[in-house]
Amino acid sequence: MHDTTALLIELGSVILVLGILGRLAGRVGFSAIPLYLLAGLAFGHGGLLPLNASEEFIATGAEIGVILLLLLLGLEYSASELVSNLKTQYPSGIVDFVLNAVPGAVAALILGWGPVAAVALAGVTWISSSGVIAKVLGDLGRLGNRETPVILGVLVIEDLAMAVYLPLLTALLAGLSLAGGSLTLLISLGTVGAVLYLALRHGRLISRAVSSDNPEMLLLVVLGLTLLVAGVAQELQVSAAVGAFLVGIALSGEVAEGAHNLLVPLRDLFAAVFFVFFGLNTDPAAIPPVLVPALILATVTALTKIGTGWYAAKRAGVRTAGRWRTGGTLVARGEFSIVIAGLAVGVEPRIGPLATAYVLLLVILGPLAARWTEPLARRLTGGLHGVRGQGGVRGARGLPGRKAAPVKSAEPVPSVESASEPPASEPSAPEATDPAPSHG
Repeated sequence: MHDTTALLIELGSVILVLGILGRLAGRVGFSAIPLYLLAGLAFGHGGLLPLNASEEFIATGAEIGVILLLLLLGLEYSASELVSNLKTQYPSGIVDFVLNAVPGAVAALILGWGPVAAVALAGVTWISSSGVIAKVLGDLGRLGNRETPVILGVLVIEDLAMAVYLPLLTALLAGLSLAGGSLTLLISLGTVGAVLYLALRHGRLISRAVSSDNPEMLLLVVLGLTLLVAGVAQELQVSAAVGAFLVGIALSGEVAEGAHNLLVPLRDLFAAVFFVFFGLNTDPAAIPPVLVPALILATVTALTKIGTGWYAAKRAGVRTAGRWRTGGTLVARGEFSIVIAGLAVGVEPRIGPLATAYVLLLVILGPLAARWTEPLARRLTGGLHGVRGQGGVRGARGLPGRKAAPVKSAEPVPSVESASEPPASEPSAPEATDPAPSHG
């Protein structure tokens, strides 16, 4: 069969299956992410129907998916709001690091993998998946909730921390000198600082330059600028996702709203491809031997992430129900963890299968935890009693200070708009929810 023909058949089959799974998930009120991952396992190496012709194309699509997920998150915030969140939430970032990096480091040392592998596994267990969480927030209709800025604040701190962590890890793995590692780190920090400066000082000029009344021109310019900045950021040892996020931060006003509305369908398509690609790269046969340690590590770090979210939301004045939702939403691990494990495989080959099983467990558990942590906590505690937030959690769509854009435009298909709301029969509903309209 001709290569192009095989590519079209495989790609069409994958997208059709994703559409069917998405509709099925929407019917049962469930996030489609776990179904996308299971589809990836079925189509991947060692699966039922391995893909050959379209694998490279899907890999590129997966990269674009992560970039678009982070770009759309960036469009939700202005540069001043980002800086404000970083200033107020850095203690939460420290708690996040301690609670979630330490278990990975300790596990590597217990397994006898050495200090360099300990640094790598610490990163695997530390960083939540911005891509998965961005998708979950949209699926559950929570982009307007009061706890959402807290969640995004923690994610931004983690993503920016990668600008420091990844160069240091690369230097350790390569055995570089202190001078070589320091130079790489300075380049990374300089890149992030320069983009932040441009977003803060010249964001309006950038928005004017990008602005267009023609939707086609606006889409092409915004998408091209995002991919360009993401690629340059990656070349300078900064995450492409961070670069895309900062592009979204730099755009504001009608440009941000217009770009948001145009890019949502593209984001949903390529985000689905990203989750499938994650499954494609996982050999089902490699999972059983490391399933027990991965399950233990996943259980421990799921609980520590819930603790992190509780602490961060409490500091921001979010009510009790929102604290549980914050913790549950942060459970998912994903793209960064896989990147870190891939870098470390040369030093400790066993870290690859363990990290894959660990991430697969949490990327499936993550959407479930985001949906059910708060209702489960409410039932176990006999009702949640929190206090209203006293500010400090601005920035979600519909809240004061947000970039203007319609709430419903942020909901991907299939959407589960009512998922963040507790069942109607539960009397604590007024205290357990923070719907956007009440804060708009």
